Amino acid sequence: MKTSSPGSGGSAPRPRGRPRCFDVDQALARAIEVFWAKGYEGASLADLTKAMGINPPSLYAAFGDKEGLFIAAVRRYHENVQESCPFEGAGSARSAMQGLLTEFATLFTDRSHPPGCLGVMAMTTATTASPKLQKFLAEQRAEAKAGMRERLHDAVREGELAADTDVAALVNFYVAMIDGMSLQAREGATRKALLAMVDTAMRAWPEKRATRARQKAAA
Repeated sequence: MKTSSPGSGGSAPRPRGRPRCFDVDQALARAIEVFWAKGYEGASLADLTKAMGINPPSLYAAFGDKEGLFIAAVRRYHENVQESCPFEGAGSARSAMQGLLTEFATLFTDRSHPPGCLGVMAMTTATTASPKLQKFLAEQRAEAKAGMRERLHDAVREGELAADTDVAALVNFYVAMIDGMSLQAREGATRKALLAMVDTAMRAWPEKRATRARQKAAA
């Protein structure tokens, strides 16, 4: 990461203070692991600086404070999750939802990192955080739900879901499933157990009215 930007001409301005002698992205990745494992309140500055391989002044210089580091960690985590578990693209909304839940079942039980979801950990372990941090976490969650709502509204417009589908309730249901899967993984649930939850959750997917009518007629 650059600590200064080139000027309009001549040599670049000399940065104030001592230049950073650590990889900020690598340090942030290690901080994510600590917050993921211990939560916001459980992760001490000593835990963080030891894992990141830096001293407190370097942490403050790069991220402001523990809260700033946590915000950067959660933002980076969500970016990584969106890349590995997208909820968009071709195919039906149902297949997209099932694919998303299946990816989460794998992510939440991957032993190469702490179990569960850092986002869920953030919401449940930052209860005494500042209003700024609480607002940030609420905005992150609202953004994720908004993307899901948009995809399901598209499904309504395209006829995959009935026109009277309660999209908001459907989003809330599947977000609650994701939260529950994360908590189950934290308690030791296996990928197989979470996939069973996915199968059960997908049975709640609303069928189109025409399909239900055909089933009743055939009964």
